[in-house]
Amino acid sequence: MKRVWTLPLLFALGGAAVAATSAVSGKPGTAALLLLVFLALAAVHSPLIFPKPVGLREAQGRSAADGRPVVLWRPGCMYCIRLRLRLGRNAGRLYWVDIWRDAAGAEAARAANDGNETVPTVFIAGQPHTNPNPAWVREQLSPSP
Repeated sequence: MKRVWTLPLLFALGGAAVAATSAVSGKPGTAALLLLVFLALAAVHSPLIFPKPVGLREAQGRSAADGRPVVLWRPGCMYCIRLRLRLGRNAGRLYWVDIWRDAAGAEAARAANDGNETVPTVFIAGQPHTNPNPAWVREQLSPSP
């Protein structure tokens, strides 16, 4: 199993165990609430909330053609989740490179961040911007066609 699913799976299984314990103790309402909280945490930390990741080379090629930004990210990164959620529907207008799946993406993150895999790192016109303000990133997007 890929490590991108480890944290979401732990949240889901841990939540199920905690909810089961509460249910057995005669607290079904608390059990349901705890299960929902843990499942929400699992969803937020899963790669499913992000647009389909592409490899760095493909993202760079597409970005050169259409000018869209490239985002280096990794599952479980709270700053990446913040960027993704604040971009809303605009997130699909960027190219997302999961550095845990793409070695070239991880190397690009290290090259841009003094050897650290700091994410999100957003490349706009080939220039890296580490953990930029989501509102600023939204402003950098060209108008929708």
